[in-house]
Amino acid sequence: MFENSSEELAYHKLLILYILDKINMDLTNSQITQVVLETEMMNYFSLQQILSQLMESKFVTTHKDSNREYYSLTQKGFETLEYFLGRIPESVASKISDYITCNKENLLADTQVKSSFVKQSDNEFIVNLRVIENQSNLIDLNLNVSSEKQAKLICNNWKNNASYMYAEVIDLLIRDIH
Repeated sequence: MFENSSEELAYHKLLILYILDKINMDLTNSQITQVVLETEMMNYFSLQQILSQLMESKFVTTHKDSNREYYSLTQKGFETLEYFLGRIPESVASKISDYITCNKENLLADTQVKSSFVKQSDNEFIVNLRVIENQSNLIDLNLNVSSEKQAKLICNNWKNNASYMYAEVIDLLIRDIH
């Protein structure tokens, strides 16, 4: 399919840009890796090299949120993808689109429940808990706790039970107490 390795490298870069565009949300390295490996587009080591090159070329950028690094497409990356989109075979585009359709909820769920904590002093930690839907906060809660152990426990419980806890908080807040 490819005449030389630089053509293959360019094709793989284009695939990563395509994935980031089609999924229409920021992804962590592990989420990108999951998509690429499960669709059998390339191996892990090639992916990591390509992500680094896409960052250097300013086609992709990263930002940190809740102690996680997220990748997103830049305008330059989007314009490059638009220009070279025809080089992605329809069968490959379809395979990626099918994967995203079947797995977007799982990927979305992973990025939409966020928890983190910051140490204020020896016995004061601020815990931040969030649920985000369509890039809008459904809940953004800050708690002040007295130990790192409590902070970690709250973060873990939130990650595992956020939808239940969110529903309970809403129910308590709208309930007529009288």
